[in-house]
Amino acid sequence: MFKAYVITIMNNEKSLQVAKRCTKSAAYYGIEDVELFKATTPKDKPIKMLKDRGIEPAGFTEVYSRPERCMSGFLSHHRLWEQCAEENDEPYIIFEHDAIMTGQLGIMPRMHWDAPVLVSIGAPSYGKFHTPSKLGLNKLVSKQYLPGAHAYMINSSAAKALITRAKIDACPTDVFIHNNRFDFLHELYPYVAEAKDSFTTIQKEQGCLAKHGYGEAYEII
Repeated sequence: MFKAYVITIMNNEKSLQVAKRCTKSAAYYGIEDVELFKATTPKDKPIKMLKDRGIEPAGFTEVYSRPERCMSGFLSHHRLWEQCAEENDEPYIIFEHDAIMTGQLGIMPRMHWDAPVLVSIGAPSYGKFHTPSKLGLNKLVSKQYLPGAHAYMINSSAAKALITRAKIDACPTDVFIHNNRFDFLHELYPYVAEAKDSFTTIQKEQGCLAKHGYGEAYEII
């Protein structure tokens, strides 16, 4: 029906701990066998990885994130898009390590996946947002871009579209997945996942201030 992955920094104990929490929460709500997916890190030479894929790294230099870590985060998602596009069958659920499931997918397995579809299933994790006006599947309205890339579903044709567009104007993952770039973005409401984050490996302090989970104990590592 679908495959599920949680992006995990394998040599980081905090990342492993919260990723395993993600898999347990998913299993509780009926999503079994969520696989840990090895994250790209700065040690993997993300600038070279981007250029090897025909992607310019300039879009990842911004005030909120540490550039090579931001590139690495994007590449972790991009590698899963590549895998999804190549397999060309089942949709993927992609979690970031600090996501947890808070409810059952319900309507999602009954969707038609012939056309490109990307559905955010996670509650917005930072800043102001609009609440969808109806229950169930909606066009993406909470923000004009993904309100945090911590939990979403994607099919192979949508993955191919993201890969193609990344060669034009790639930038941080959530901002890249924007209504102005793609006409197939949706969100499920009520949300069935959320980011339960107490640390970041990507943002600078300025990029953490608007996070809903930010506080005195929040760590930038």
